[in-house]
Amino acid sequence: MNTDTAAPQATTTAAPRAEDAAAPQEADVIVIGGGTGGYSTALRAAHLGLSVILAERDKVGGTCLHRGCIPSKAMLHAAELVDGIAEARERWGVKASLDSVDWPALVATRDDIVSRNHKGVEAHLGHGGVHVVRASAELTGPRTVRAGGRTYTARRGIVLATGSRPRTLPGLEPDGRRVVTSDDALFAPGLPQSVLILGGGAIGVEYASFHRSMGAEVTLVEAADRLVPLEDADVSRHLTRGLKKRGIDVRTGARLEEAAVLEGGVRATVRTARGELRTLEAERLLVAVGRVPVTDGLNLAAAGLATDERGFVAPADWSRLETAVPGVHVVGDLLPPPSLGLAHASFAEGLLVAETLAGVPSAPVDYTAVPRVTYSSPQTASVGLGEAEARARGYEVVVNTMPLTAVAKGMVHGQGGMVKVVAVQGGGQVLGVHLVGPHVSEMVAESQLIVGWDAEPADVARHIHAHPTLSEAVGEAFLTLAGRGLHQQ
Repeated sequence: MNTDTAAPQATTTAAPRAEDAAAPQEADVIVIGGGTGGYSTALRAAHLGLSVILAERDKVGGTCLHRGCIPSKAMLHAAELVDGIAEARERWGVKASLDSVDWPALVATRDDIVSRNHKGVEAHLGHGGVHVVRASAELTGPRTVRAGGRTYTARRGIVLATGSRPRTLPGLEPDGRRVVTSDDALFAPGLPQSVLILGGGAIGVEYASFHRSMGAEVTLVEAADRLVPLEDADVSRHLTRGLKKRGIDVRTGARLEEAAVLEGGVRATVRTARGELRTLEAERLLVAVGRVPVTDGLNLAAAGLATDERGFVAPADWSRLETAVPGVHVVGDLLPPPSLGLAHASFAEGLLVAETLAGVPSAPVDYTAVPRVTYSSPQTASVGLGEAEARARGYEVVVNTMPLTAVAKGMVHGQGGMVKVVAVQGGGQVLGVHLVGPHVSEMVAESQLIVGWDAEPADVARHIHAHPTLSEAVGEAFLTLAGRGLHQQ
């Protein structure tokens, strides 16, 4: 559910629309793709006085707005409300019950939120003077683009922002009903009674959490030896514990061998970490095994470009996100690591590229300081290096882990969780902060500043955190590292 950037560009060429024909055939900047990376580039460039043409075949806002970040977080909020009813009854003595979930009403609220955001983006582009060409686009040279039957020329540069699509598995074609991807799972008919999810990254975990809240039996299968394998191992451990406590069947180190669509659902054969074969059945199978960049129909060769072996368009200069072809830049999911494929990272990439094209000084994106969030229950939020990653880079580190239940507000929530800090030994800079628990997505901003500004534990310890709050656990963790521990010795 934590997906990103622009909607894919199709290879078909449509007849020019009236508003497309009104667009100038030359501009300072041409952006291909109107997702978070594309429209942020367009808006910032326009604000800096550049003329901008934005080509988007679908709706501006891309995957994040229409199929990923926004609709999924709306649904997860509804799931949180459902969980709250159960907690009220079982923990707090509030005699509440859930009669049913009105799926059409829930969907209508979700779609209204998406629609209002979409109208807002369109309005911003209009007010900024960005000319939106509603058509598929392809490169015809290092400074020219063809879209909707017309050719457009960029005086300063072209920005590629065509985004990504869900990765699929051979022989397991999505049908939008029994077998779904993260792009269409929210739009499949009704709520399944059971769901099998392949992939234990952020997207798979979020969908597992949502469906469990809505009453489904959930099995979550991950090929790696732990969930969210790119995060710190303690994040994975606490997250897995929280999901299992909710009744989610978590199977790590397990790989899909085969799957078949049945009349009433799906059947999958999975090889466990011990090498045993297990047969799993569910009403719906969700494939959440990652995303791949979309360059189909972009005609990169016309501009002298090519993808790397993984399908990404790699920049030659990361400080400008500029390719080996001068004036052609890349943002969003087309970028390989260390770019993160996250909407908020692509916003920063868009700002950088727009400012570069306008000749305005701009700092490169510091991907280490970009927060990473999984919006499940419990949530995870991290910024910077994990413990193992820091050690692998040669740092001598000190680590402190503070349970959320060690502070009063954590006890109130009663969901467990932790704050983990990784810092250079001897009072040196903070390398990473890792959070698991309720609402930690709203707590990570402080940690982003701590890591991004190379703070040391003593720097954080001198600042007073409000009591009682969950963020108090962050303050306590740093007090301990600074030798001033109060509730943690």
